Amino acid sequence: MSKQRTLVMIPTYNESENVEVIASGILSTGVDADLLFVDDDSPDGTGAILDRMGAECPRLRVLHRPEKLGIGSAHKAGIQWAYQHGYTRLLTMDSDLSHSPSDIPRLLAASDDSDVVVGSRFVEANSLEGWTWTRKLMTHLGHWSTTVFLHLPQDCTNAFRVYQLDRIPADLFEKVQSTSYSFFLESLDRLNVSGFRISQVAIKLPPRTYGHSKMKFKDVAYSVVLILRLGWRMRFNRPSLIHAAPFSGRDVGGQARPE
Repeated sequence: MSKQRTLVMIPTYNESENVEVIASGILSTGVDADLLFVDDDSPDGTGAILDRMGAECPRLRVLHRPEKLGIGSAHKAGIQWAYQHGYTRLLTMDSDLSHSPSDIPRLLAASDDSDVVVGSRFVEANSLEGWTWTRKLMTHLGHWSTTVFLHLPQDCTNAFRVYQLDRIPADLFEKVQSTSYSFFLESLDRLNVSGFRISQVAIKLPPRTYGHSKMKFKDVAYSVVLILRLGWRMRFNRPSLIHAAPFSGRDVGGQARPE
């Protein structure tokens, strides 16, 4: 079987205090992966720090974007970059240190038998220990909504994921319309409807220690509307958006998979 080419992609906006810590943490796991940071012209100089890090570490790349265009848009740009540069597997994570690099090997190992792996906050009890009750309430309400209306038991709003790019066609992500936080639930819904196998791995998230949440009320409102809209389409038997290929043989793009 051909060796996987793995990329870890981390979007950034004003994360100058965190990027060196997270890059060091990822590299210290020993996983055979390159790093891509997607920076939206952070005013705090994150991009310049990343450029310096890239000059010192040949496995680290930086994709600079001209302005803040949304977290979902950043993920789409990073995913497209991964396809264009021939990576077969992509792991995505946040830059605020809420996702632990120590969990990366477990997510990658789970991807051997799945097309998509999601790090989940809802598999084990006390995974949100130390969070405020309001943040816990909002998080659990969001999970309840995607479970009930979209029939998705996975953690749909979590960015800690692995995509097997050699099994998923690039145009699936191009069809995702959301450019903000709702990208995560819309993309997972599209993957599910298209028949791709999605699994989840239990993770724990620490209380928010670094920075503050960048999610705004309009992001929450749009996500609620999107869940209801996608759920309505599901109720009336919407057709598969992209049909998944069998696990072995040829991928949905028609190219032979690595043996």
